[in-house]
Amino acid sequence: MICESSSQCQDQVVVRNTTPRDFDGITQLCRRIYPDTPPWNAEQLLSHLRLFPEGQFVAVHGVDEKVVGMSASLIIDWEDYNLLENWEQFTADGMFTNHDPQRGRTLYGAEVIVDPTLQHHGIGDKLYAARRALTESRRLLRIRAGSRLRGYSMVAAQQKPDDYVLAVVEGLEHDPTLSFQLREGFHVLAVVPHYLSDDPDSLGYAAVIEWLNPELIRAEHIKDRPTRFIRRAEARAGASSG
Repeated sequence: MICESSSQCQDQVVVRNTTPRDFDGITQLCRRIYPDTPPWNAEQLLSHLRLFPEGQFVAVHGVDEKVVGMSASLIIDWEDYNLLENWEQFTADGMFTNHDPQRGRTLYGAEVIVDPTLQHHGIGDKLYAARRALTESRRLLRIRAGSRLRGYSMVAAQQKPDDYVLAVVEGLEHDPTLSFQLREGFHVLAVVPHYLSDDPDSLGYAAVIEWLNPELIRAEHIKDRPTRFIRRAEARAGASSG
């Protein structure tokens, strides 16, 4: 245990841009979280830094800078994609060679992971805050990502994936990933089957999530967005502001 309390952990953890010296720590972290899935490899991580170094973050702890969290992202032109495409398509098989800063106005979140022994210590908050700051500094309209429905396999016999997501949105179910992202200001646009090719926890399902840049977003940017999964309180607020 490297933190005695949540506040101590937040004080000792720094989020900064990823460098090659972090690759071993990222790989070890991935193996702890996804033991049955190949971790990010050096070729992919180097490609991320070559194409978009600003979009890659690590959370490091202490003077030895132990990697306790990471996030990876790229910029895409959303019009090039179908809402229901999978992770491989949105990330060019994890290489980010589809990164398009000239045309794109959407930051696509390809990965966020936190050391499982240090969850609920504010590390995820710091990583998401770094992404939001990047989105604002690059004057992008939004962040979008696929939220892996980690809790769905536990209720799949009783609930369809859309019903599960609605229940999470309304606070009737808790999903370890999506519930956190809703608290971070995201909303759900859709539910995607086969987003991840081999993930027994989610059975391949993910929610398409979105965070809107409050500095830039206008009515024309959201007029056609799906609203089925928008929380009722948000929908009422949007209607009154319109």
